[in-house]
Amino acid sequence: MRRLPVADRAAVRHATLRLIAQDRRAAAIVVVLHSAAAVAGLAVPWLLGRIVDEVAAGAGAGSIDRLALVIGGCVLVQGTLTRYAQYAGHRFGERAVARLRERFVRQTLQLPVSVVEHAGTGDLATRSSVDVGTVGTTVRDVLPVIVLATAELTLLFGAVFLLHPLLGVVALVGFPSIYAVTRWYLRRAGGAYLAEGAATAELTDALTTTAEGARTVEALGLGGERIRYGSERIGRMWATRRATLALRSVFFPGIEGSYALPIAAVLLVGGLFLDSGRVTLGEVVAAALYLQRAVEPLDRILLWIEQAQRGIASFARVLGVGQVPPEPRGGSSAPRGERIVVRGARFAYAGGRDVLHGIDLDVTPGERLAVVGPSGAGKSTLARLIAGIDAPREGTVSVGGCPVVELDPAERRRRIALVTQEHHVFIGSLRDNLAFAAPHATDDEMRSALAAVGARWSASLPDGLDTEVGDGALALSAADAQQIALARLVLADPHTLVLDEATAALDPTTARRTERALAAVLAKRTVIAIAHRLNTAHDADRIAVLEDGRITELGSHDDLVRAGGTYAALWRSWHG
Repeated sequence: MRRLPVADRAAVRHATLRLIAQDRRAAAIVVVLHSAAAVAGLAVPWLLGRIVDEVAAGAGAGSIDRLALVIGGCVLVQGTLTRYAQYAGHRFGERAVARLRERFVRQTLQLPVSVVEHAGTGDLATRSSVDVGTVGTTVRDVLPVIVLATAELTLLFGAVFLLHPLLGVVALVGFPSIYAVTRWYLRRAGGAYLAEGAATAELTDALTTTAEGARTVEALGLGGERIRYGSERIGRMWATRRATLALRSVFFPGIEGSYALPIAAVLLVGGLFLDSGRVTLGEVVAAALYLQRAVEPLDRILLWIEQAQRGIASFARVLGVGQVPPEPRGGSSAPRGERIVVRGARFAYAGGRDVLHGIDLDVTPGERLAVVGPSGAGKSTLARLIAGIDAPREGTVSVGGCPVVELDPAERRRRIALVTQEHHVFIGSLRDNLAFAAPHATDDEMRSALAAVGARWSASLPDGLDTEVGDGALALSAADAQQIALARLVLADPHTLVLDEATAALDPTTARRTERALAAVLAKRTVIAIAHRLNTAHDADRIAVLEDGRITELGSHDDLVRAGGTYAALWRSWHG
């Protein structure tokens, strides 16, 4: 299984700046409001220092009361500005996350089908849910906290320097230890959280595949094996969680132990300076209060650095989806005709052995070709090559003289459609499900398409085409869902259809009726059918017998039966 790529730090940094730049006005408002709130808060320790000096100088109660009223006003202003700053910050964050989600959905839908299949559902599902949600928390909460707490710290330590430069220098005594512990943590956290994300994706994939194949697991008695498989992935995820926890267990105690150093140093050195008359008692008190106040933004920064590491790792995984090379957008020439030609095609999955060995095949426009053979012969793989989902390792697959994989995706899907026994009903109305294939189709065209594939059940739905189907709505059987997929095919109206056991979920009688209805509707279309029922092969113009990745027989039904080869044996076995 090949995992989707992960973006590097430079790409994450660039994307973060782009998110901010797309709503720079709102970002500027957030910064201005928080900065104004921080400035209003700076006045309180200074005013308290003034009160200490006023009391030491024997000032009256009136002067002290006025300073106390100013302190109350500053607190009120700071609270009001902070409230609106947080409101603006959350609005900015939600808009940024909405844009990120929209771009992620677009990029996901543009992924080549082969990439999605090889990556597995767990990786993509984790990125679209857990990782996007983590990035949302980071953009909405973490980034504003870190940026604005850093600005507040700068102002607080600047205020200490303004009180007296010597006090400012002493106030920096705790930074070397904080810097050393933070650097140690950051050098290790990125890789640790990426490993945790990958382990979570593996566990999600294991749970998803087990749930989807629950009936198979039960029928074959594979419960113990799936439990062991899931337990191994739980163990890997637990190991990665312990690794990140070990980092936090060093990071947080090391940082918190450095908080008291600046305050103690300022009080100690301030007392020495006070004896020599270099500073006043009020300045020492104000400096200590500023440093005490700095603990809260510093704590916020360091507390959220851990979440920021999660967010950066998740953002790298989200951005990685956009780094998958897009499907080719087509060459300089357009297909000339609809003839399908396969020459010397060889194919292997993920560096394994070839499953197709030098396939040569010509399919003329309007021909009905059936491909038959035992399981594992390579029938579905050949269907994927013809549909352009995968590219041959050697050789070519072309339509109208142009390689199928080099066609623009929209052009390729207009010409060639692949329908497999795997189908999906989306949450929404029946009309919505059909409109995916033909957005501008009328209701009459949709009803005709359903009738063409034998979906008589659709006529008795309570709300007709507006009936809600899918999870949480009207439950459809596997046969009903497959008929919807075939109705989409009728609406899409491609010239070439590749049917990979497209009626496998239907009972034999319904499948036969559906195939005959499709044959009438799709007359004059090129049809390549992967046939598991030999009745389908009997109706085809030609039959290709695929064995061990090679075409061993090719001809009409009557010719192959007379030849007495593999197909004849299959036909006799089929009819007992």
